Formats: sequence, structure tokens, C-alpha cells
Amino acid sequence: MALRSYAPPMRALALLLAILIAPFAAHAVESDAVESPRARVTLVADRLAVAPGQPFRLALRQVLAPGWHTYWTNPGDAGEPPSLELTMPDGGQAGAMAFPAPLPIPYGPLVNFGYLGEATFPLILTPPATLEPGRLYTIEGTARWLVCADICIPEEGAFRLDLPVEAAPRPDPATAGLFRQAEAALPRPSPFAVRLGFEGQRGAIELAGPDLKPGTVKDAFFFPEAPGVLDNTAPQALSVRDGALVLSLTRGAPPVPPSLSGVVAITDAAGVRSAYAISAEPGAMPAAASGLPLWQVAVLAVLGGLILNLMPCVFPVLAMKAMGLARLSGASRDAVRGEALAYVAGVVLAFLAIGGALVALRAVGMAAGWGFQFTSPVFVAAMAWLMLAVGLNLSGVYAVGGPVLGAGRWGSLGTGVLAVAVATPCTAPFMAAALGAAMVMPPLAALAVFGAMGLGMALPHGALAAFPALARLLPRPGAWMERMRQALAFPMYGAAAWLAWVVSVQSGPDGLVWLLAGALLLGFAAWALGVAQAAGRRLWIGRGTALLALLAALALLPRVDAAAPSTTRVEAAGEAWSEARLAALRAEGRPVFVNLTAAWCITCRVNEHVALETEATRAAFAREGVTLLTGDWTRGDPAVTALLRAQGREGVPLYLFYPARGGEPVVLPQILTEAMVIEAISSGREAAKPAA
Repeated sequence: MALRSYAPPMRALALLLAILIAPFAAHAVESDAVESPRARVTLVADRLAVAPGQPFRLALRQVLAPGWHTYWTNPGDAGEPPSLELTMPDGGQAGAMAFPAPLPIPYGPLVNFGYLGEATFPLILTPPATLEPGRLYTIEGTARWLVCADICIPEEGAFRLDLPVEAAPRPDPATAGLFRQAEAALPRPSPFAVRLGFEGQRGAIELAGPDLKPGTVKDAFFFPEAPGVLDNTAPQALSVRDGALVLSLTRGAPPVPPSLSGVVAITDAAGVRSAYAISAEPGAMPAAASGLPLWQVAVLAVLGGLILNLMPCVFPVLAMKAMGLARLSGASRDAVRGEALAYVAGVVLAFLAIGGALVALRAVGMAAGWGFQFTSPVFVAAMAWLMLAVGLNLSGVYAVGGPVLGAGRWGSLGTGVLAVAVATPCTAPFMAAALGAAMVMPPLAALAVFGAMGLGMALPHGALAAFPALARLLPRPGAWMERMRQALAFPMYGAAAWLAWVVSVQSGPDGLVWLLAGALLLGFAAWALGVAQAAGRRLWIGRGTALLALLAALALLPRVDAAAPSTTRVEAAGEAWSEARLAALRAEGRPVFVNLTAAWCITCRVNEHVALETEATRAAFAREGVTLLTGDWTRGDPAVTALLRAQGREGVPLYLFYPARGGEPVVLPQILTEAMVIEAISSGREAAKPAA
């Protein structure tokens, strides 16, 4: 009887004690702090009292001294995330500790992912349903964390919380704000459609959603969940268009996993930062947005196309253009307008065809940029033979009244197509921005930009179509035209020789042999046709012989493509570019000049001779300690393609100067001078000097 009568008084005494200590327990929902000169760490609960079986929130709270930081689950290039081990004598279940969205924290040549100031790591704890109200629920834990500034120091501490058990949970108003802030800092499920892809070392991630617009997004950053997958030191260039944002990425050492997860932190125009957990399987690499409205891109395209007429790549076609203009002198207004419009149509249609091919290739995930067709030895060899055929026509070996000679409206249209085909190795000023913008636009808008570029290139002939009377200013036709026609054959022979050299770079000596064999067959075809034309009879024999020789030449094209190049490097003095070599030089704090070029890019070769290979430039490079890296796009190297696209470019040339001690690269113009190069590296030296 004594034992049975003793239990109720004991429960009453426990309840009385719980009531008496409740005011003091209100101050005990945060444990005693573990303090050092670097951090103050506590264990915090969101309840003044807990109830049996009712979950509540617990958190490890770190308050860091100025200049010190701690780490996220993926600490970046170095570091270790905090850990917490809990023991509950009366039992219970503890969930995983959640990590708020981190910050990128540069540290010398490294970038860490972590926290400055204060960080709170919440978790859910569920006490057992068998707890009896009136008792104390004791939670003990051991935590370890790493804090770093100029040095890194591991720390640890033991924590204890004694929480009263009541029939219903009692929230703690004092910690409610802390837990609201902690939850707001956690990554949320992403409402955006996500695309992710890589080309070589370069990659990009795209988030699509109606709320993403240039005026609403101020900044964004992607934190990968898996360490080492990305180069954390590489800048993540942000571009935003209506309905999507794109961040550029750079691969790290390990292969990209089948599914890449992480956190994207977006800062809006008001400065509010929100984080979203994302996961995507790598596919085709998303393209960056231009951020320019269509009409502005179209204006740039027209200007770029107009300037393209002055680029070295177009010089071989000037012979045909000059002949076409000379014929218009003294012609009727209708004839002038008709041939000028035909040339304009040929140029615009050719641009639309190339633009359509680029859009289609991008849609199926292939990397293709402006001038992509010249990365194929087959195309270059065919163009070399075409230039030879035009030259033989101008020299009078055979006669064709169609597109090759440029006579009549069909001839003018063909001349316009040929002018664009030969001009594509070059990228004129304003064209780079227009091309980069076009390739991230919807297909119809992209084609409109290419059409505008064609209009720009055809603008001189468009002026003749609009004002036919201008043709009266041209010299009158006469015997001089025949001599001019024959003389202008030699630029075409020069173009054929240049293209043959390009093939020798792309496919080596064997490829050059097959190209020359095809040229011999083509010359025989032209001679056979010309002999039959001169005789004025049995033309079918001459035409048949010419056709057989032409077919034999075309049969050699696969051999040109299959031949192996003796070297794939086309460069001025310096080293071959690679992402790894560039990263190593930048980690050493050295200035780097990157030259992206191709053997078929005449503008590139001219720039190298007049600006990069001069004694003054070499002396400046040596004086400033600049390393020259040359990327060869002659055969469409995917890594070079990725670098071009990362810079918003669709073709070569591209010149980048990376200053010493880090920073974004300086993009130089497509038309280089010695003074421009020397000024760029000198400005980089001044920018790299530490502040006094």
C-alpha cells in the first residue's frame, strides 16, 4: 500500500518542479556557448517545452568573427563542412542537418563555398511518444567545424539542452525569428525548367520561367553539390532574356556525372537573394542570352555585313563584283535594277541558308559557329576548285554565261551566293555581337538577323537598285573590259592557292596531293569544254568529257577528308591553348594573351603578321611576362568552339587578354594593330598593381 500511495505524490512533485523551473527553462533553449576568438557556437531549440511524439526544430548556430568563414556541404576548393552528432538518453529520431545556401568565398587562387558572419543549420528532432509530461527531455550533442581566414583552425564542442516535457508543445517566441531566417536561407524546390550541357571544358546551365527577365535578375551563381565537378575559380557569366537565365560553367577534373545537382542562388533587382535546389541530366549546352532587343541586333548585323565587304576574305570575289559593275555602265535602268536586285537576293539567300544550317545544327545539339563549313577539308577543297574554275573562266579557257561569269540576272545571283561563301571565314566588327545574339534567339528571329547581315553586305548593290542612275558614273564598256577580265583571273588563282594551303594544314601532304590531283582533272575538264566551244561543233563530246573529269575530281573529296594532318597547330610564336594550360598560368598569377585563329581565316593571319608577330609586340610580351596561347579552330576543335561560345562569339578571330593576378579577360577587336596589343597588356599591368 505504501508503494501505491507513494507514486502520485512523486508525479505531483515532478510537475511542481517543472512549473517552478519553467521560467528558468525559457532561458535554457539555447545551450551554453562554445567560444573562441574566431566563433561562438550554440545549440538552439524552437520550443520552450516539447510534447511526446511531436517534432520540433533544433539548430547548430555559428556566429563568426569578422574575416572568418565556415563551409557548405561542398566546401569548394578546400575546407570541411560542420558536423553534429546527437545523443538522447530517452530516445528520439533526429533528421539530417540542413545547410543554407552558401556564398562563393575567394581565397587566393581558390574559391570556397561557405558562410560569413552567421550561419544556422537546422534539423528536425522527434522525441519518443512514451515521454511523460512533467519530466525533462535531455539532448546532448558533439559538433565539429572548421573556421578559416588566413589560416584554418578545426574546432569542436559539446552541447546540452534540457527541455521540459508538457502535454502540448510550447513555442519559444525568442527563437522564432532565428528559425524563420534559417528556413528562408535554405534552398527551395526549383520552379524553373532546367537545362544543362557541356562542350569540352565549357558548359552552361539554363533556368527557364516566366518571372525571369533582364529587369528582375541582378545576379546568380550555381553551387554544385559534388566536389570537383566544376572549376570553381572560373567566372560564371550571367545572361538573361525574357523567360530564361543562363550561367556559363567550366568543367573541373572529374568527368561530369550522369545527373548534376546543386543550388542556384538568384539575387533579384531589389537585392533579395533566393536559393533553389536543382538537378539535371547533361545534354546540349544552352546558349547565353544576348540581352539586346531584336532591332538593335539587326542594326549591328547590317553594319557588320556592310563592313564585311572590306574584309580580306572577300577580296578574291572583288574580281567578279568589279566585272559585274563594269557591265552595268550604260545599261538601261531596268537592267541595272534587275542585276543589282539579283545580286542582293543571292547574298541574302546565302546568309539565310547558312543561318538556317546553324540553327538546325544547334537544335540537334551540334556545336557549329560562323564559318563552320571551312572546318571541313572537303568544303575547303571544293571551294579551291571553284576558285580555280572561276579563274579559268575569266582567263578564257572556257565560256559559261551563268553564275560563274556573272552575266545576267542569274549570274548576278550566283555571284552574290559565291561572295557569301568565300566571306564566311571572316568576322567583321559588329558581326560578332550580332552572331552571338542571333544564336540564342528563337529560330525566326535568328534568321531575321542573318537576313539583315546579308542586306548589309549587299547594301552597295542595293544602292544601285534604288538609284539606277548611279550606273552612269561607271566607266563605259570597251576593249579594256576584256583585259580587265583576264587580269582579274589571277586573284581567283591566288584564292585557290590559299585554300590549297589551308587543306595542307587540315589534311597534311596527302590531302594536298589529292586536292592537286582534283585540280588537274578540273583543268582538263575546262580545257575539253573550251576546245569544243571554240570548234563550234560536237559540243556533246566536250561536255561529256568535262563532266566525266569533274565527277572523277569529286570522287577524290573523301580522300582529302580522310588524310591525316601532319599538325593541327596554326599559331604565332607561343604555346598551344588548352583550358588546363590557361588555368595553370592564371593560378601562377601570370598574364596570358589568347589568340583563337584558323588557317582559313585571312583576317586572323593578317592580324598575326601585323600585330602579334612584330618585334615590338614580342618585346612587350617578354617585358611584361605575357604568355601567348594560340587556339586552332582550323578543323573545328570542340574545346575552342566552347571557348568562343563562352565569350558570346560564333567565329574567329577572337583575342583575349587575361591580366596578372586574375580578373575577367579583356576582349580585343577583330582588327588588330600593334598599338592595340601593347596598350592592352600595359593596361593589364597597371590594373594588376596593388593599391598603395
